[in-house]
Amino acid sequence: MFHDRARILVRSGRGGDGALSFRREKYVPRGGPDGGDGGRGGDVVLFADPSLRDLSSLRGRRVFAAERGGHGRGARKHGADGASVELAVPVGTQVTTEDGRLVADLARPGERIVVAGGGAGGRGNARFATPTRQAPRFAETGLPGVEHALELRLKLVADAALAGLPNAGKSSLLRRISNATPKVADYPFTTLQPVLGTVESPDGAQLTVADVPGLIEGASEGVGLGHEFLAHLERARLLVHVIDGSEGDADERFETIDRELALYGAGLDQRPQIVVLNKSDLTPEPAPFAVDDPRVLAVHRVSCATGAGIAELKRVLFALCPAAPAPEEGDVAIPEFLDYRPAPPPRRAFRVLRTDRGFRVVGEAPEAEELEEALRGAGVRPGALVEIGDEELEWQP
Repeated sequence: MFHDRARILVRSGRGGDGALSFRREKYVPRGGPDGGDGGRGGDVVLFADPSLRDLSSLRGRRVFAAERGGHGRGARKHGADGASVELAVPVGTQVTTEDGRLVADLARPGERIVVAGGGAGGRGNARFATPTRQAPRFAETGLPGVEHALELRLKLVADAALAGLPNAGKSSLLRRISNATPKVADYPFTTLQPVLGTVESPDGAQLTVADVPGLIEGASEGVGLGHEFLAHLERARLLVHVIDGSEGDADERFETIDRELALYGAGLDQRPQIVVLNKSDLTPEPAPFAVDDPRVLAVHRVSCATGAGIAELKRVLFALCPAAPAPEEGDVAIPEFLDYRPAPPPRRAFRVLRTDRGFRVVGEAPEAEELEEALRGAGVRPGALVEIGDEELEWQP
């Protein structure tokens, strides 16, 4: 089954704790602090993979968590960075937050985005040595990772897209002009999911064409099947409007679909179109079509059953499909690697340090709930000594 949406929870790794250690060797008295830094927590990364066609690979698992960083050790040994999690998504995937805010649009093969950055590692006590404080008995704890609930929405990237009423012959046409093999049958809604095909010209040029489920009146408001897939028409530079020419009401059928495209929005009603009157083998006379619209670049009568008119239609597709827009001079290039960093929470007015006796809270102590959460994140255990200002408390959950 084709999946063009997925909801995932991403969680980056926590930073490792800095080490509280002192150099102890037989002939080196008072060797001084040598605690190494903790490693950085792993990231969660999304990247656009051109070999994928939908988001089904992410449907079976909801939570993706990176590893935490390793703790620092003595002899100034730093902890290892946590392993990152890299998730492959199809080209054309949009990443949004739960409230619908766009985070990234991975519309190019190979584009990457860090959707959850790992927490920084804590500094070891060697970092806190000064001429007046030569034996610091504390080290930083690693910062926690972040967690985001994200929605992934796929919008197919195609040069042209087939649109039309159910049973107009879109799937048959895609079979004729491309290498795709969608299901074909003589009943409405045979196509239940989008299909991509590649059209090749004699000189080696290629076009990607998408076929989506048929649209009916009211599709823009959720009627029928095609309303779920209208978004896949947004990226197409050319619409191929397929109409059953054997019914004799091609003008009305064109207006029905054109109205739904206009109601959906996203500029679909302004997209250049080619009208294809299919099933020409069923009528002795050419199917009439009297719509005069500047968006209609060409009208072609074909028969997918006999192949009549298909070769000419393929030539017209390559001639009329607009070229991909080139970046204008002065435009800022989109970076290949993006980093999603939402507005950070207010900076805490305190820090939690690990000491040789337990933990120390430096700065303005927060409310009880926030303090408990910070200490739990730092790894406090029942019975540990916690210093807050001039007070020493034994931690009891």
